[in-house]
Amino acid sequence: MRILYLDLDSLRPDHIGAYGYHRDTTPNIDKVAKEGVTFTNYYCSDAPCLPSRSALMSGRFGIHNGIVGHGGTAADMRREGPSRGFSDRLAGQSLPGKLRRLGYKTTTISTFAERHSAWTFNAGFNEVFNIGRNGGESAEHVLPVALKWLEDNGDSDNWFLHLNFWDPHTPYRTPDEFGNPFENDPLPEWLTEEVFDEHKKLVRQHSIDHMNELAKTHYFRWSRHGKQIEEYNDLRVIIDNYDCAIRYMDEHVGQVLRKLEELGVMEDTAILISADHGENMGELGIYSEHGTADQGTCRIPMIIRWPNGLKGTVDEGLHYHLDLAPTLTSLLDGEKAPLWDGQSYADSILNGSDTGREYLVVSQCAHVCQRSVRFGDWLYIRTYHDGNNGFPKEMLFNLKEDPYEQHDLAEERRDICKEAVYFLNEWHDDMMSTMDIDVDPLWTVMKEGGPLHAKEFKR
Repeated sequence: MRILYLDLDSLRPDHIGAYGYHRDTTPNIDKVAKEGVTFTNYYCSDAPCLPSRSALMSGRFGIHNGIVGHGGTAADMRREGPSRGFSDRLAGQSLPGKLRRLGYKTTTISTFAERHSAWTFNAGFNEVFNIGRNGGESAEHVLPVALKWLEDNGDSDNWFLHLNFWDPHTPYRTPDEFGNPFENDPLPEWLTEEVFDEHKKLVRQHSIDHMNELAKTHYFRWSRHGKQIEEYNDLRVIIDNYDCAIRYMDEHVGQVLRKLEELGVMEDTAILISADHGENMGELGIYSEHGTADQGTCRIPMIIRWPNGLKGTVDEGLHYHLDLAPTLTSLLDGEKAPLWDGQSYADSILNGSDTGREYLVVSQCAHVCQRSVRFGDWLYIRTYHDGNNGFPKEMLFNLKEDPYEQHDLAEERRDICKEAVYFLNEWHDDMMSTMDIDVDPLWTVMKEGGPLHAKEFKR
């Protein structure tokens, strides 16, 4: 078995054609979706970048592995201390470490570990390719390394390649010569002029007001960010450029897939397409940022084309991204590592069984301190530190009727809020009872002065 994991930074699912997007952003990804299973309610357990990938690769929630933020104590993985043996747990219980023990050659082509000083991310990989641009690379920098690796290794058996593209991560740096294939396409229907007028009044991290300031102080270095957002149609500065970044990346993904076809291994290679987090495009009045524990930031794509799996199907169950580790080991007839928090959804891939969870709890402690509960049609957000954004302690959104989080129902539906708090407490009790330290890292962030990026933003 060969496994290609395409880790596409900041890619939100509803800007992918296979998820119903009205723009032709992802023709190559869409072809993979037609041959696999598309998961529509898939979430990172901990956001944003560093907590998310740390949870994915360790198989453990941030509250367990210790990484929930981007700075301070909670940006470092907890060490084992006196109980540590000659090798630490990550050697065999990280996702790549487990795959190595199952006989796989494990490789990552990513600058992520250096960008966040997240050296534990590399645990378990046979090979680490860091092209040296600290997350500032575009697809044209990553592609040659990926193609060369596939030329050298692609037709061998039992490899796992983690391939990381960054293009949808702000700032959007698609080369000017790529143009704008979406200049004549309408904006998303929900982003009306009335919504735009309301968003202009907000002063938050990456609100329209803040985006205009960033264009003067930071984003002016990238030509696609130079225009101020003053009128409704100026929203294209954000939406079009995000979509251009996705389309540009998708074209390079297509070249990777074609290389597999050239090598004659496409049919028996598993293709996984996902992201570390999404990107708010108006949710909570925030654009081009992933700084909240909400739908825009924490809902991510997952498309799995497994050689003997279902084709062209959709799974609507609730899943965490850290469920991937037990899923892969189950599909490969391995055993789940003892400390993993995930649960396998292999049966959803193989026979369409419902393997979803009753509810999810997702966390964010880099820009704000929030924990949210996703259940039924609802998203409940509880804020412990508002990141200088002015968020209330509780927010509640009916995602079926209001998927872009424009109408807070917390005051109207106290009954739903109470149900969500019950789930949150159940989850927290379970987390605290299954860890060898009695410190919740969310509160470590709070005691150390709040989220790192909140210190950089003042209203």
